Amino acid sequence: MQHIITPDPINSYAEQFTTAEDPVQASLNRETHAHVRGAQMISGHLQGMVLQLLSQMTAPALILELGTYTGYSAISLARGLKPGGKLHTIDIDAYLQDMRDKYWQEAGVKDRIVQHIGEAAEVINRIGGTFDLVFLDADKKNYGLYFDMLIDRMPAGGIMIADNVLFHGEVILPSDQQSNNARYMHEFNKKIAADPRVEQVIMPLRDGLMLIRKK
Repeated sequence: MQHIITPDPINSYAEQFTTAEDPVQASLNRETHAHVRGAQMISGHLQGMVLQLLSQMTAPALILELGTYTGYSAISLARGLKPGGKLHTIDIDAYLQDMRDKYWQEAGVKDRIVQHIGEAAEVINRIGGTFDLVFLDADKKNYGLYFDMLIDRMPAGGIMIADNVLFHGEVILPSDQQSNNARYMHEFNKKIAADPRVEQVIMPLRDGLMLIRKK
């Protein structure tokens, strides 16, 4: 199944009537698709604008992103930071850092972003502070672990955004037809739905975004 759940004509229509993609991010989008393996992982125009607007509406002082990739979503999220705010982003690969730094500089957000390289479960505890906004877009197996590590470090009203929660549409298949990642996502979705500390909604945008608000 495709990575984008929304049919292509609807996706194109939505992009047409969404605020135009920022030129810097459009260039990063093109370069990622032309030269980087796994380009379907980039947030892209629609999801990028959702992340940007959520960040701008909440004006977070501290953002945590798990899964940097080429840095597109970090630009979107950083644009909503309140003055003096920081975005900490974690990725296991350093090989794309020159590309990230180039586009973060061009977008005017490099001074607001702190890059960490390593396993997220190890790095999280080295970052101090209370996270107003969290974006989960890392290894699917550990989404539940990351939620458990972070929920008590978020204030009431804090927002967590989890990507890929519909995982190519496979989450609706019988379990014996699901990939491992789809099963991980289904278990994560059930875990969040059963947690009384939060309220949540799944948006069938791209590969599925879950918005989670701490009560």
